[in-house]
Amino acid sequence: MVKLGGSVITDKTRAETPRPEIVRRLAEEVADARAVRPGLRLVLGHGSGSFGHALAARYGTHRGVHDATGWQGFAHVAAAAARLNRLVSDLFLAAGVPVWSLQPSASARCRAGELLSLAAWPVHEALAQGLVPLVYGDVALDEVQGATIISTEQILSVLAAGLTPARLILVGAVDGVFEADPLREPGARSIARIGPDNWPAVRLALGGSHAADVTGGMAAKVEGVVALLRRLPGMQAVILSGERPGALRNALLQPEEAGGTTIAWR
Repeated sequence: MVKLGGSVITDKTRAETPRPEIVRRLAEEVADARAVRPGLRLVLGHGSGSFGHALAARYGTHRGVHDATGWQGFAHVAAAAARLNRLVSDLFLAAGVPVWSLQPSASARCRAGELLSLAAWPVHEALAQGLVPLVYGDVALDEVQGATIISTEQILSVLAAGLTPARLILVGAVDGVFEADPLREPGARSIARIGPDNWPAVRLALGGSHAADVTGGMAAKVEGVVALLRRLPGMQAVILSGERPGALRNALLQPEEAGGTTIAWR
């Protein structure tokens, strides 16, 4: 499983500003990895970045929808997320990666902001046919609060239960998890590995996101990964920078040389 973070595929400080040159290179790295390992089975996801998060924050979609204005915002957030998904899909197809985009909100069932279930059969069938299913952060209906936002990590976590993937690769703007915020403290050291022994200390050091991110920033992402690995201890996760050429390709083919931060719970 690979998640392309909104922080690397868009400029999160400017509304609806994609970074197509980055997406194109990442697509080529995936295509290269598939050429080297033709049997590689891959589920791909991406965040919403400056397309969905700013609108969701404006309308408060992640906190629920209770009136006509909120539902109008729900529709606008969904459309923005789909626009970015179309751009990512087109660039991956152009690179020779047979992605098939699946709209999460079409089957997502949520309760109080928690993603309870998602249709998994299309993902399994896509993999069986040699396709690369592509999901993305999206809106969703919610049994308690009307609607909510579901992150790509939530979606991949639900799908992972039936797929038992070997690795989850989170591709962002920073090269792993750091002891302090590297954007504010350039000398901050990265953490090569996170596990049960150092997780309590790392957890205290984690911060949020610099730009609008209604799904919690780095802290929520790492917490979600740890919870997933506790359920699936045979799986590993890697957090790395998509701005470092070749990092994603290495993570797919030679994970020990990928760099970034590895998270393991066995």
